[in-house]
Amino acid sequence: MPETSIHELLGYAFRDPELLRLALTHPSACSANAEHSQHNQRLEFLGDAVLQLVLTQELYQRHPALGEGGLTRARSKLANRRFLAHMARAIGLGKYLILGRGEESLGGRERPSILADAFEAVLGAVYLDGGWEAARDFVLRHMGAAIEAINSITEHDNPKGELQELLQRESRLPPEYRLENVTGPDHAKQFECAVYHHGTELGRGVGSSKKEAESEAARVALARLRALPDAQSD
Repeated sequence: MPETSIHELLGYAFRDPELLRLALTHPSACSANAEHSQHNQRLEFLGDAVLQLVLTQELYQRHPALGEGGLTRARSKLANRRFLAHMARAIGLGKYLILGRGEESLGGRERPSILADAFEAVLGAVYLDGGWEAARDFVLRHMGAAIEAINSITEHDNPKGELQELLQRESRLPPEYRLENVTGPDHAKQFECAVYHHGTELGRGVGSSKKEAESEAARVALARLRALPDAQSD
C-alpha cells in the first residue's frame, strides 16, 4: 500500500510546492545547509494572524453564549503552542520537517515549539497559495471538532483559582509555583513550571509564558487531585 502523501494528510494540494517546502523548513536548516536560504518564520507570522481571525470568526458564530472574556480564553486555548503541536502531531507533520543536523539530533521533530510553528507556517502557506477560503477550510478540517467542543470553557476558567480553593478546604497554606526551566530562543521561549503544596509537587506544565505554564501546572494538579478516591465526591 503506497505511503500517504503530505498533501493527503494536510487535506490540501499546493499549486506552488515551494511554499509548502518553505513552510516546513526550520531556521536550523538554513544555518547548516546553503541549499536552504529561507526558513518558515515569516510564514509562521502570517499563519498566526490567519489562525487568530479564523478562530475568532468561528467561535463568535458558533458560541453565542460566550462573552468577550470567554471568547478570548477559548481562542487562546485553541491557539496555544501545546494544542497546535498536538494538531501537528495528528497530521504527522514532524516527519516532513526540514531540520539542521543539530536540531535533528536533539529530537526537533517532536519538539512542541517547532511543531506548533510549522503548523502555523503551513497555514500561512495555504493562505498564500489558495486564499482565505482555503485557509479557513484547512483550519476547520483539522480543528473544527475542537472549536465545536469549546463549550467546556466557561467564563470562569481559572485553574489556579480552582486549585487554591480546593487545597484550602484542608489547609490554609496556598499552592507555590516555581519556575523549573526555560528553553528555546528568545523569540520562542518555553517555560516549565511546577506547583507544590506542603513541599510536594502536584503538577507540572509547559507554556510560551510563565503564566501559561503555571496555569497548565494547575490544570494537571486539579486532574490528579480530583482522581483521588477522597476527591470523587467533589
